[in-house]
Amino acid sequence: MTFRLLTIVTLALSMALPVAAKPLAKQLFGAHRQGSAQTPAPYGSYAKGCLAGGEQLPHTGATWLEMRVARNRNWGHPELIDFIKSLSRKASRMRGAKGIYLSDMSQPRGGPMLSGHRSHQIGLDADIWLMPATNMKLTVQQRANLSAVSYRRAKGAYVNSKWGRFQHNIVKAAAQDPRVARIFIFPGAKVQMCKDEKGDRRWLRKIRPWWGHHYHFHVRLKCPKGARGCVNQAPPPPGDGCKGAQEWVDNILNPPPPDPNAPPPKPRREYVLSDLPKQCRTVLESR
Repeated sequence: MTFRLLTIVTLALSMALPVAAKPLAKQLFGAHRQGSAQTPAPYGSYAKGCLAGGEQLPHTGATWLEMRVARNRNWGHPELIDFIKSLSRKASRMRGAKGIYLSDMSQPRGGPMLSGHRSHQIGLDADIWLMPATNMKLTVQQRANLSAVSYRRAKGAYVNSKWGRFQHNIVKAAAQDPRVARIFIFPGAKVQMCKDEKGDRRWLRKIRPWWGHHYHFHVRLKCPKGARGCVNQAPPPPGDGCKGAQEWVDNILNPPPPDPNAPPPKPRREYVLSDLPKQCRTVLESR
């Protein structure tokens, strides 16, 4: 039985099952090793969708290296592929760098991942190491063993001594690309960039503080023009966002007391295929 036929049979059988017994969407999407033979299109939202016609970024480029090749998460919409190539060329012209080290993009057909990210589902997200690429001849095994560097201090309230002009400039270059919707990075980095930026500050609006993200920064592109099935995230609030980032830092340094009346967090249910846009079934069934 071919893999495609097996997929169709699996999907057909799952339709008759109660939700609790259906295969998880992450299992269905994680099983595919190649993109679908379709016109490139993101369907759904960044954390609840899939990717038709995904394009694979080569593991090795003149100005980029994919660091965790075995994961097979170097797939994305053509807009994301072009963005990464463009940003890596800019990085190669910065002092102390020959390009970028790239972490996760999306699975071949997007969708929920077997492990890790909640987002990265529609081929418009990418994680880029904050550490500059200095050796473009690393083998696949060397890349798998190389650890990213942390740039945070005091649980993310401040940057550490490793933070410098390259980190500021690479994040700024990414944010200034009009295709970028937002960039996630640890709060102390946002505050430091707010302090250091002396020129046009409009790009700072796209830099959003978030937990973690001290080894890498997470770039999220806007839905491509004409992508009708794609759901954009709401735009960031007006302004440069520096005051809000400082509030994050203040709360790290002096955590507010817990709210005794706060309801307990609801556990997240794992998605099944029927939770995703209807086009995602076709994405799975395609060759």
